[in-house]
Amino acid sequence: MGPLDLLNQLLNFLAPALFVAVVTSMAARIFMRKGRATLTWWSQAAINFVVGAIALLLGLWYFGNDGKMATYTALVLGCATSQWLTGRGWRH
Repeated sequence: MGPLDLLNQLLNFLAPALFVAVVTSMAARIFMRKGRATLTWWSQAAINFVVGAIALLLGLWYFGNDGKMATYTALVLGCATSQWLTGRGWRH
């Protein structure tokens, strides 16, 4: 496998995490209560992407292959949880 093939595989593996991260952060701007924005949408998307990528990697490690519905469920739940936590504002 050449370097371009490896890059293609990696980008295709991480594409669901990127899509869910961006959609989640943009949907939060529409559906969550209006209030003090603690982070910009792209920083929330970056946090969601990292959480989603970790969920995909853990699913690959646990199941031995990617594309399992349990892995995608963990991806969605992880991104939703991180979006909820970043949207709360960490008020003391």
